[in-house]
Amino acid sequence: MDKCVMTLPVLLLFLGLVVMSRSCLEPASAYRFTGAVCRLTYPAAVVLNEKTTKVIQAAFQHAKYPSISNEKSILFVGKVKYGLANLEIHNLSIGRSEFELIAGEGIEIAISNVSAVFKGTIQYGYGSWLVNVGHSVDFEIDSHIDLGINPKLYCGKGKVAADTSDCYLTFHKLDLLLQGDREPGWLKRLFTNFITFTVKLVIKSQICKEINNVANILADFIQERAEQFLSDGDISMDIGVTSAPVITSNYIESYHKGLAKYNNMTAVINESVFDPSQLTEDRMLYFWISDEVFNPLITAAHQDRRFVLNISGLELTELFKTHLSTPIPEFLSQFLSSEEPVLRVWSVSVPHLWTTPMGTYVRAVAAAELTSGAEDIPGLYFEMVNSNVSKKMTASYAKKKLILIATTSQLLYFSFPYALQMVEAHIEYLKEAVEKIGVPKVISKLEPSLTALLDKQGANLFELIEPQVVSQDGFVIIQTDFAFPHHLLVEFLRKTLE
Repeated sequence: MDKCVMTLPVLLLFLGLVVMSRSCLEPASAYRFTGAVCRLTYPAAVVLNEKTTKVIQAAFQHAKYPSISNEKSILFVGKVKYGLANLEIHNLSIGRSEFELIAGEGIEIAISNVSAVFKGTIQYGYGSWLVNVGHSVDFEIDSHIDLGINPKLYCGKGKVAADTSDCYLTFHKLDLLLQGDREPGWLKRLFTNFITFTVKLVIKSQICKEINNVANILADFIQERAEQFLSDGDISMDIGVTSAPVITSNYIESYHKGLAKYNNMTAVINESVFDPSQLTEDRMLYFWISDEVFNPLITAAHQDRRFVLNISGLELTELFKTHLSTPIPEFLSQFLSSEEPVLRVWSVSVPHLWTTPMGTYVRAVAAAELTSGAEDIPGLYFEMVNSNVSKKMTASYAKKKLILIATTSQLLYFSFPYALQMVEAHIEYLKEAVEKIGVPKVISKLEPSLTALLDKQGANLFELIEPQVVSQDGFVIIQTDFAFPHHLLVEFLRKTLE
């Protein structure tokens, strides 16, 4: 197969990815407003090609074929009126579907060797001053067809749309069989000519219309799934496009807003650093995500009180059995041995994130509160503050689980708002405990929680192959290969054929 020959699902999937937008700019002008970019490369087409025929079959089977009527005057017989009704498709099979990406122009789609049997009823009547006859007869049409579409992608009415008006069918076979084959030869010839002409018009009109319809259904379907994947509770995201897609002979690239939404507030992105040279063509699928996408999401999560951790009972006491270089303070030992000890940790201010080639950094102020069911043991509240960088984190995804690695890049400063007298040894213990106990514990809670969230959104249904998370200055690239998403195809076909 030629390098730039791809398959129809790539187009349809892509149409689903490029969704509603307030305005569309030229790509170069849109980059600074773009929070996320999706690049689908040629190798992805090889995988998507596996089930191309299923999508095409859905278009043929979902098409509705209207009734058609006509009349003709014949010498010695009189006026013959005939109609075509109840047209249905049976025994559909499709050889293959290919398309070529034309850089800077559009897409050429070729669907070849479509074999189908059309069944229906011919109603006819003829007569003169001597005789008046009315009949109906069932018929079958055996056909072999090639379908060609040359869609043009454009930005219209706030979204990327496809103009599929350049659509044509080539009939290599169109054989008529009347039920019983008992009609007069001249009548069969008349019906053959009529049906040949009529069926060509009807099939062309309805199939081309249904291809566009299926594309829209799939676009809506993928859009809904994408929006669901990026939403949880009151937090959602506007993934509308900022520009029309760019098509080269090797990939299709779409540009999305990536604006976090929470409590009727929508983030703003106007300083994105995207440039096409930041992405390569070695993997099947790329997602480029700006820091300006992550920080509003973090703000929304903070406001939604997502960054809260409670540890109590045996889990808490076992946690502080970790050996540290500094002895545990007496007041803390007394607290841990008390009735129902509870440690509550939460973010005091909105964490700030930024990425570099070394990893992702987070600056935050967190508070910790130790309480007990014993009235004679006072609680302890303190805040962990840092003047610059608190944590450096790297992320990966393997065996359908999110893996986080965090390192402390600077010692923490502690604040005790209630003027609690803390000796230096106690402060040193707390610093070491946060770094060697607290951070690993938070990470151990974050990993399964975020993995569960991804699973809830359906990420575990995708067969991702060696996904990588690459951090750069001001953005992150997620790059991966993948197997065909069968679950999406099954759900789409079920939805389409309902």
